[in-house]
Amino acid sequence: MTADALHAGVLAMIEPIAHRGPDDHGCFTDPAGVALGFRRLAIVDLSANGHQPMASASGRFTIIFNGEVYNHADIRRELLALGYSFRGHSDTEVMLAAFEEWGIKAALERFVGMFAIALWDRARRELTLARDRVGKKPLFVYAEPGLVSFASELKSLHVGPSFERSIDRDAVADYLRYLYIPGPQTIFRQVRKLEPGHFLTIVDPSASIPPAQAFWTLDDVRRNGVEDPFIGGDEEAVDALDALLRDAVRIRMEADVPLGAFLSGGIDSSTVVALMQAQSTQSVRTFSIGFDDARHDESQHAANVAAHLGTSHTGLLVTGRDALETVTRLPDIYDEPMADASQIPTLLVCTMARKHVTVAVSGDGGDEVFGGYNRYILGTRTLERLRKVPRSARRLLAAGIGSVGTDGWDRAYAALSPVVPAKYRQRLPGEKLHKLGRLMREESDLARYRSLVSVWSHPEAIVRGATRSDDAFVDALRRSSGDTLFHRMMFADQSTYLVENQMTKVDRASMATSLEVRVPILDQRVIEFSWRLPQAMKVRDGVGKWLLRQVLYRYVPRAILDRPKMGFSVPLGAWLRSDLRSWAEALLTTDALERDALLNAPVVQRAWQTMLSGSDENVLGLWAVLQLQQWRQRWLA
Repeated sequence: MTADALHAGVLAMIEPIAHRGPDDHGCFTDPAGVALGFRRLAIVDLSANGHQPMASASGRFTIIFNGEVYNHADIRRELLALGYSFRGHSDTEVMLAAFEEWGIKAALERFVGMFAIALWDRARRELTLARDRVGKKPLFVYAEPGLVSFASELKSLHVGPSFERSIDRDAVADYLRYLYIPGPQTIFRQVRKLEPGHFLTIVDPSASIPPAQAFWTLDDVRRNGVEDPFIGGDEEAVDALDALLRDAVRIRMEADVPLGAFLSGGIDSSTVVALMQAQSTQSVRTFSIGFDDARHDESQHAANVAAHLGTSHTGLLVTGRDALETVTRLPDIYDEPMADASQIPTLLVCTMARKHVTVAVSGDGGDEVFGGYNRYILGTRTLERLRKVPRSARRLLAAGIGSVGTDGWDRAYAALSPVVPAKYRQRLPGEKLHKLGRLMREESDLARYRSLVSVWSHPEAIVRGATRSDDAFVDALRRSSGDTLFHRMMFADQSTYLVENQMTKVDRASMATSLEVRVPILDQRVIEFSWRLPQAMKVRDGVGKWLLRQVLYRYVPRAILDRPKMGFSVPLGAWLRSDLRSWAEALLTTDALERDALLNAPVVQRAWQTMLSGSDENVLGLWAVLQLQQWRQRWLA
């Protein structure tokens, strides 16, 4: 391919992701047949000294890099002492010098941040791709003989020099089970996600893609935590976490553009905002979303926390009509199916925040890192007790639970809730009881926990031609088999759900609005510290995130914070039965579902009729199908 053709090809590939970098763009080509293209969202060093692609001082390396390396100032000082000099103050320039001085793996090990990197080594004629430890930034790789293309989003690969759109039906089944596709698989057979904490060096594009190498793995972090446990007392642990989080927040507050934070009023975001405000000389800008359905609305809690901390707070109320307008945009934004319905409020809060700031700090990760999900607490207790119940009794109980609809259980619980202690109260009790009924039918802890996080327990009944029984989630549960059930759950979620659901949701929603989101709780030092902690510092007296709560209580009174966990959820069932009904029914016709012989229409349509009758038992499963259908219309037409 000629240099002109390479240049034109890479320009075409960066055009669909202009939203990721509206401030600048650039291209680089090498006679070896390499082309790099970049769209820049300018955050640090807004001058031309931050332009990418960027070459190292020696000319050996050329880089394109999405993300931020937050400890670049420390690394810069180290490199200055070694005789390096710098034109500007961007982190990109520091990274290039680090690669020159220490090599690729050693440099990656020094970086604290989020990144997807492509690095061309002109001397060795090697292209290296690298991704941050938690997968905050995406990196997709497509390969066929003689061609390797890569991008931050699949939409760029679609317009690359060549792209084969064959669907991976097993990946579709995984998606319907989990609401996301566990990596390294993608929806397309010939595309893979580079795994978090790994780098991939390509020498010969005509050969098979070599295995990626790890510079950080959660497996090692878990093992190191077991070998070097935290031995201090409660107060020492609170001090240690407070100091770690303060520093993680501090380094994420550096920006040459306006900065704010998301504030839901929950433990995680409140902790992050409290630590931001404690280290800021002015009121932090905070943003929250509320709903016109009180069961899903946390806006007043966010306002209470903001008032106590003294932030400059902005809230937005969302209706079903707002959702309808947002839903039709999702396939363009999430160009691989992803069906966490909180993508809607996430997109809306990003859109609102971008009107005021270019960078937002988020509280994501607290549940996965410090044990906040009910499934870790009640799920562990339930699974351990189920082992002792005879199979016949479990099946009888499951049948009894299933004989009453979720709305019936919700009404019964509402009558009893006044006498239930606040810390044990649950949202959506009917849905959770029905999930318990499904657990009772499974025969092993692994199968039960997989069922606990599955929205379609048997997606192979929906996806024609799906055959795989195992996936990355099951593999993670097996790799952690020597640990407690509680920590196995956390490990599996950090390995899969955190990356493919939480980080994907935030990255695509924020970058669609040209907003950078930073996540201090997922600083690798915080994650490593959390794996050194005993379970009792994560869950105590039946309440999760114990240690994180103790840090927050130093800044915000308990009375403002202690309430049943809500999460960033939306009233999906109500929306689908009203504002979104006609949109959904057009996607669920037999012809639409069974196009290309992909889905089994009767199974889906029966679930839809059940949902219309008032049951929200499988509303998430239906949402997954609807998002898949939208995606097929957009990307396979």
